[in-house]
Amino acid sequence: MSADRDRIASGALARLGLLTNDQAAAGAELLAHVRAEGLETVRVLFTDPHGVLRGKAIAVRALGSVLADGMKVPSTLLLKDTSGRTAFPVWSGDDVPMAGASDVLLVPDAATFRRLPWSPHSGWLLCDVRRGDGAEVPFDPRAILRRQVARLAERGIEMRIGLEVEFHVFDVVDPRLNHADTTMPPAPPHTRALAPGYQFLTETVYAQLEPLMDRLRRAAEEIGLPVRSTEVEMGPSQFEFTFDPADPVTQADAMVMFRTLVKEVCAADGKHATFMCRPRVDNAAASGWHVHQSLVSAETGVNLFMSDTKGLNDLAGQWVAGLLAHAGESCVLTTPTVNGYKRYTQFQLAPDRIAWGMDNRGTMLRALVAPGDPASRIENRVADPAANPYLLFASQIISGLAGIEGDLTPPAPVERPYGEGPEPLPASLGEAIAAFAASDLYADALGSETVAHLLTLKRAEWSRYLAAVSEWEQAEYFRLF
Repeated sequence: MSADRDRIASGALARLGLLTNDQAAAGAELLAHVRAEGLETVRVLFTDPHGVLRGKAIAVRALGSVLADGMKVPSTLLLKDTSGRTAFPVWSGDDVPMAGASDVLLVPDAATFRRLPWSPHSGWLLCDVRRGDGAEVPFDPRAILRRQVARLAERGIEMRIGLEVEFHVFDVVDPRLNHADTTMPPAPPHTRALAPGYQFLTETVYAQLEPLMDRLRRAAEEIGLPVRSTEVEMGPSQFEFTFDPADPVTQADAMVMFRTLVKEVCAADGKHATFMCRPRVDNAAASGWHVHQSLVSAETGVNLFMSDTKGLNDLAGQWVAGLLAHAGESCVLTTPTVNGYKRYTQFQLAPDRIAWGMDNRGTMLRALVAPGDPASRIENRVADPAANPYLLFASQIISGLAGIEGDLTPPAPVERPYGEGPEPLPASLGEAIAAFAASDLYADALGSETVAHLLTLKRAEWSRYLAAVSEWEQAEYFRLF
């Protein structure tokens, strides 16, 4: 292992200042572990702006080189909208990000390695993204979140996040792989439900779905994701998994792994898993992503949202006030898809207004606090399960810290979340884009280059949506006029 450590410690990453001695030692230990386990390939991956894992599968014999020197991939992987189209004019000059479709450098994080139980000869290795000369890529999602976590650390504060995510799994009736279906984006498969819906938490439905739920739970636990519960959700073929709390970067890594795990395990079994918020299938219920969050003292570990009296303490109140004050401009990060806004409907256990309440599942923020309760926390119910978790969690820190730094006071809690009064959430991705573009808070927290990058991607997606002729339009006008 000493030779491996020396090779890694003297490689290109170390020379660029991207690798410490401890990280070189961790890389050598990983290399020894992979060889001892007899693995054949390692999937070297990074998270793109949409929260999708991308990368290459390399032979284990090449892993030492990757750990020492990194791995290059086309920069256009950071420039594509959700259809796979490059949204930036990379051939039109130098005044665009990644002009000429140049390479970026992937820097492996040895601590993220996971062996894949559904592909036992292979493993996952997550990476940070840098420019070829080692400079930061300001819109690398993992780096964005780390910068916001560091802002909390400056105050002696750490964040704890609990994952509670809903999704659907369907049987595939027709994968739609005819040549005419391989469009950009590809045609969606035809599916059918695994179980009838609207039997929330019903034991007999759980028994029907148990073989798949067990397979997903075991796969998650085998790669180190601490599953807390597996649940039958409201709609047909709708599931919910929850996970023990952890720090933001750990949970963001866990979320991109979990979404990918679910899709890959289900695909191998002839099923289609989707974290799309509101699938266009008959009788489907919308899926949400509930982000439980609390702040703890870095020195003592004490939950700083815990109060001696009923209601929010001062810090929790400031945090809630910040989340509310900046909810609209945050929606590009919490709800980044056209489809996600079709969940914001009344009386469906989803928010449609910017409000908070005490243990109220209709509000955007649900305060779960009690005197002396070390699990006191705020649940934000606004998010789309398709959100990029690094950007979603960063938005919570940015908004919450704005509440603390501005000493904001939250409005009164609501009991009727769908009544008149509170400001509505953005009704569409277009409205969310406009609010984000006008945000001084995000321009300052993320920087103009990152804001411009995210806006270009989202505007490309929104423009394509507006240009598409919908079935509603065809039915409304084709016969009438």
